Order: sequence, then structure tokens, then C-alpha cells
Amino acid sequence: QVQLVESGGGLVQPGGSLRLSCAASGFTFSTYFMSWYRRAPGKERELVAVVTDGGGNINYADSAKGRFTISRDNAKNTVDLQMNSLKPEDTAVYYCSASNRWLRYWGQGTQVTVSS
Repeated sequence: QVQLVESGGGLVQPGGSLRLSCAASGFTFSTYFMSWYRRAPGKERELVAVVTDGGGNINYADSAKGRFTISRDNAKNTVDLQMNSLKPEDTAVYYCSASNRWLRYWGQGTQVTVSS
């Protein structure tokens, strides 16, 4: 069955870095767009970053530009999110998502807390 398993979340001080990873299985990874979303307490889920199936096109939310980097490895079926210069407002549950024209899959999420 389809699985998206996130890892790498945790507690970090403002200005610090974290690297989230998502391991995918159960579908043809290289044919899906891969995204990272987040949901902060009391807020709607929002898109953080998306990378196309071949990795040739990447888009970021304005809040992530210049600080976050999404990358994928189609040989390993993984997608990562490198987060630098973290701010308290980046605190959220981060979700990995796979999508194509017809389907969207979600991981269970990983908590990121930015606090001193």
C-alpha cells in the first residue's frame, strides 16, 4: 500500500536548521509531484514547497523562499526539505504529499517546533 513516512522533525532554536525527509513506497514515485505542506496551530494547512516529477521545476511559498530547499531522489524514492534560519512562526506539523492529476497521498506528519 502507499506509504509516506516523514522524519527529521523536532525542537530547534530560532535561527537553527532542520532537515525533513520523506520515504515513499507503494506507488511509482518518479511520476508524482512531491510537496511539503504544513499546518500551524489554529491555521489552515499551507503549501510550503513543491517539486515536479522529474525535479526540473520547484516552487516555494513566499514564507519559505530563501530559507527552505526541497529536493528529491527518484532512485531512492525520497524527498527532503532543508530548512534554515528557522523562525518561531515555522512551528507546525509538516506533511509530505504525493500527487498526480488524479490522486493525492499524505504522510502522517512530523512536528517542527521553533522555540528558545
